[in-house]
Amino acid sequence: MTTSHDTSPTTAFDDEAILLIGHGSRRAKSNEQVRKLAADLETRLEIPVDAAFLELAEPAIDEAVSELAMVTSELTVVHCSLFAASHVKNDVPLAIEQARATHDLAINNGSHLGIHPAIIDLLDDRAGAVERELGVRRDRDDVAVVVCSRGSSDPDANGDVHKLSRLLYEGREFDRVEASFIGVTEPTLEETLHGLSKHRPDAIVVLPYMLGDGVLTRRVRDWTAEFDDDYPYVDALAGEALGTDSRLLDVFADRWQEARTGSVEMSCDTCKYKVDLAGYEEDVGGARAMLRALTHQESHADRTDLDDEPHDHDAPKNHVAVCTNRTCAEMGSPRVLERLRQQARDSDHCDARITRSSCLGRCGDGPVIAVYPDGVWYGDVGTTDAKRIVTDHLDRGRIVSELVDQTL
Repeated sequence: MTTSHDTSPTTAFDDEAILLIGHGSRRAKSNEQVRKLAADLETRLEIPVDAAFLELAEPAIDEAVSELAMVTSELTVVHCSLFAASHVKNDVPLAIEQARATHDLAINNGSHLGIHPAIIDLLDDRAGAVERELGVRRDRDDVAVVVCSRGSSDPDANGDVHKLSRLLYEGREFDRVEASFIGVTEPTLEETLHGLSKHRPDAIVVLPYMLGDGVLTRRVRDWTAEFDDDYPYVDALAGEALGTDSRLLDVFADRWQEARTGSVEMSCDTCKYKVDLAGYEEDVGGARAMLRALTHQESHADRTDLDDEPHDHDAPKNHVAVCTNRTCAEMGSPRVLERLRQQARDSDHCDARITRSSCLGRCGDGPVIAVYPDGVWYGDVGTTDAKRIVTDHLDRGRIVSELVDQTL
């Protein structure tokens, strides 16, 4: 069911870039999944793709936009958010408007991942993996599925979870497919599991409908395991989150094309900020939403005084610029960029900001990177050289002499 796309680049390499925005997590693994999706999308579309986060991880949206503004003239924002709730409708649009006022940069804002055939196909595969582990088959046994989302105060987003669950049920031989939530709204996962137990299915497959393997995903697994222990006559097991499955790239590619061609469609007919919905009348007009977004932004500013918070933005010791202009890009500089960033994140001592650069004027000697304030340039850098540059130069101040292109 996975769709195909014409993803050939239509502009020069540095004329357009994508910013993939994730929520951010206190679990490093979850944030790494967003960064991997950004790297994979860059390979797929052959244009620069950087990752940014709303909270709990770096870089923040304004930092990422500032870096990309130096090397591109058009930026398209692609959301990792699964549904359109306050982050998609308020927080990110506010950050984009602030970026437009700050930078001479065309910014296109895409929509959330939403309900897409590739995602339904992915969920079907996730369910199949759990069935195999439990030793059941939907065409032979009574198999119930629970799609568990994080839950939102936005009825539009919660409604889409139910729609997604129904579409997963249609045309498949599951006994039933139910929508549930880990918090904020109802029905909760616990309520749904206990309700399904009354139907005495042979197995219950729980699908965490979350992108990363974060705290909430673990909670889904824990609650499912507790239910399995309490109900020995029903086999229950939770599957994997969406993760970095390549089918998500199909969805990102579609959302990118929609944003850059001005064809983004939002569900305005059921948006609590635009129409009167029972129980949400005070939200119409978006004033409360904008106040929330501003307050949310201020909470990040307040955290910068705390040494143990990820929002502390002191100036780094080194700035590493990686040329991602056409020639260096064709020689593999995007892969070098990602490997440098990975090695820096893995290091306990590296204090450096690693960013893209437009042409450094050394075409043919690439991939080329420059380390400042040292004024050391490295040429013909491969992915295997990234670890030495980080561990020797950035960690210990020792130049990797055989890679030196020129010292300024």
